[in-house]
Amino acid sequence: MKKSVVVGLLLLLAGLSCFAVRSGAGGRALSVSVSLSVKTTSALSSSFNYTVTLTTSKGTIVIGLFDDMPITAGNFRNLTQLGYYDDTIFHRVAYDFVIQGGDLSGKGIVVPKILDELPNKHSNVRGSVAMAKSSLPNSATSQFFINLNNTNTFLDSNYSVFGEVMAGLDVVDAIGRVPINPANPQNQNDGKPKQDVTLVTARLQIVPEYTVLVFLVVFLVAALFAVRARKWTGTSDRSERGRIR
Repeated sequence: MKKSVVVGLLLLLAGLSCFAVRSGAGGRALSVSVSLSVKTTSALSSSFNYTVTLTTSKGTIVIGLFDDMPITAGNFRNLTQLGYYDDTIFHRVAYDFVIQGGDLSGKGIVVPKILDELPNKHSNVRGSVAMAKSSLPNSATSQFFINLNNTNTFLDSNYSVFGEVMAGLDVVDAIGRVPINPANPQNQNDGKPKQDVTLVTARLQIVPEYTVLVFLVVFLVAALFAVRARKWTGTSDRSERGRIR
């Protein structure tokens, strides 16, 4: 009976670990602050615990979320978990400048404004991902943009960089070359794509190193339970043997 209790506890813990990994990859993720060193191509070195996979009508883009940008990266992560970015479009392409998405107004979703994270800890260089906003401070909500070149560093004083493209930069470039309807006749290089470029799904994942860490923690906890249960069983057996019937 006692052995079955121990086995049950181990199975429960194993199940919880699987849930933790699946949660990070899909729906409601664990919110755990663990800094893992992952090489990036950003102007300033950083690390991240989460990535977001954007499946678009042009291909797949993987974005790493910087763990030293808790407000902006956390906002993007939360909106991803809620599924808000699914079935939206990249509504702006500015040639050799940025591609922009995340406008939720078409879905009737209102997102609260968040604080800017300035001064920037990262730079608006090629492949970096930043929050779009109006000219007013602290006006970012859900829209984001991906930089197409290394000359956008003049944006650093106003636009918080919270991530970078880890894979799929060729997809970003492809989106950045689609035909557009210019928003302003005076500027033929900036406008909405003539044919929708759809962000089909956005899915959150925990980086592999973090997944391994979760399993290690669960294994250690399970081992501790097993040792304590074994000691408890041994004490109980000795008590039974010493009892006068």
